[in-house]
Amino acid sequence: MQLPQDEADLASQPWYHGPLSRQKAEALLHQDGDFLVRASGSRGGHPVLTCRWRGSALHFEVLRVVLRPRPGRPPVLFQLEDERFPSLPALIRSYVTGLRPLSQATGAVASRPVIHQRPLRRSVSDDILIDSSVPREPLRTRKYSDSQPAGLECIGQSRQEPPGSADLAMPLSTLPRMGSDSLLLKTQAPLGATADHLRASDGQLHAKAPSKPARIPSQAQSEASECSPTYCELVPRMPSTQGTPAGQDCPETPWWKACEKEDEKDRTFQRPEAEVSFCSTDTPFCLLSPQNQPLEPGVLHTLRSMFLEHPPESTALHLLLVDCQTTGLLGMTKMQRRAMRVDSGLELLTLPHGHPLRLELLERQEVLALVGALTVLGCAGPLEERVAALRGLVELALALRPGATGDLPGLAAVMGALLMPQVSRLERTWRQLRRSHTEAALAFEQELKPLMRALDESTGPCVPGLVALPHVAPVVRLLEGEEIPGSPDESCEQLLRTLSAARCIARDAPRFHEVAAQRLRGLQLNPKLREALTTSFLKRLLWGSRGAGLPQAVRLEKFQRFLSTLSQRLEPDG
Repeated sequence: MQLPQDEADLASQPWYHGPLSRQKAEALLHQDGDFLVRASGSRGGHPVLTCRWRGSALHFEVLRVVLRPRPGRPPVLFQLEDERFPSLPALIRSYVTGLRPLSQATGAVASRPVIHQRPLRRSVSDDILIDSSVPREPLRTRKYSDSQPAGLECIGQSRQEPPGSADLAMPLSTLPRMGSDSLLLKTQAPLGATADHLRASDGQLHAKAPSKPARIPSQAQSEASECSPTYCELVPRMPSTQGTPAGQDCPETPWWKACEKEDEKDRTFQRPEAEVSFCSTDTPFCLLSPQNQPLEPGVLHTLRSMFLEHPPESTALHLLLVDCQTTGLLGMTKMQRRAMRVDSGLELLTLPHGHPLRLELLERQEVLALVGALTVLGCAGPLEERVAALRGLVELALALRPGATGDLPGLAAVMGALLMPQVSRLERTWRQLRRSHTEAALAFEQELKPLMRALDESTGPCVPGLVALPHVAPVVRLLEGEEIPGSPDESCEQLLRTLSAARCIARDAPRFHEVAAQRLRGLQLNPKLREALTTSFLKRLLWGSRGAGLPQAVRLEKFQRFLSTLSQRLEPDG
């Protein structure tokens, strides 16, 4: 398929339909691969690629990244998934001619454009470069009062529309303008336009330059419909549980607010104002009462049903979201950035004032491992029930590995549960897993265990793209004073590898941010599942509202003894 070469004006693109509602766009798509690009009214005129795939109409919002003006580079980039393009036609050409999936989550491929049947007047400057979220008032009828001699005879008369003007297909931006037009038609001229059509007095009547837009696309707003379908490429939203009574559904608010970063030349070192924490402890929960007891049976039953309903891939994405927020990779506020003087928690954890964050990350990994072990050891029924729980943890670990979700802290927590002595000693359970689910057992022995060993030794994969959130546990333990086991030569090599990994993690923090945000686009968020994976919720679940405030060492020691008792009851020694 040949796409047109005129990239200066979207009206010349056959697949661009201008302002078009969702329902009308879906009605134009008949076969898988049919696509069009429309200007969404509910998205402030931003371009939305509508494509039919596997019998359903999917809507992908094309993100618009506005850059600071610099010579030799475009002022705006267009993004779908990870790659950015200098123009919207270039983006469409790349995905259509290469038959590339529009998103990894859906696998939808756009291959056949739906040609618009009417001429369009909107130019690229109308729909893309100008923030059209504010409605414009229609132009009022005015008197002629230009500064040209030819206009003196028209004084006091209203401008009349010439006959047949409704059939003109010329864009408004190409019509010659009079001296006072710039005050009434505040539209930005297309890129590359010259001053050939300006009159003598235009230079004194130009409107003030528009304010500088944000470098990162603004937060998408929900469509004003009674049952709004979910866009495939919109930013997911997180629940806000402030002031939510127990037992009610959690309202949703944006979980990631894009903030413009400071220029390197404007940044100067300043001492941190305070120690930053990303783990809230006083938030009310939808699934727990204000004064809950440890391991309440009703809550455990609800959680078990909820995890069984979600496939491992969905649970892995929810875990990635919470891990990114706990690490300070996503969802940070400007106040937190100002307080810690860095842009990411991956940088903060390598600094002296990152001590509270390092403690939170260590405790989160311990708590997640305990909950994973309880998932297996708490099955007091038949052997098949424990085998199913064991298999579920292995499948979740496979969904978290590099190349899949890429959440390495979550992978380390799940592997910590599987390798816990109370779980690994269950010989009958593991034997039955090898018989009933041989593939999962082989993946655990031949892939997951060597991978975890390499990650703990700082020799595993840590490349942004393959990994969304790196394995920070070795760095955190080292900076918190934990000794490295082994001989002096081995410990010295391990020390150098860990310090080198810490340097790479801090350096690549912006790239990890982009990869994690891209992984989470299209996530069908379950607020209760997201809540159940937070550190504060898990602490309240395991130790109750009173026991969660005890010292960490005391809490962990008591629960380890509790797990050992459960393990002995399931499979006694001898």
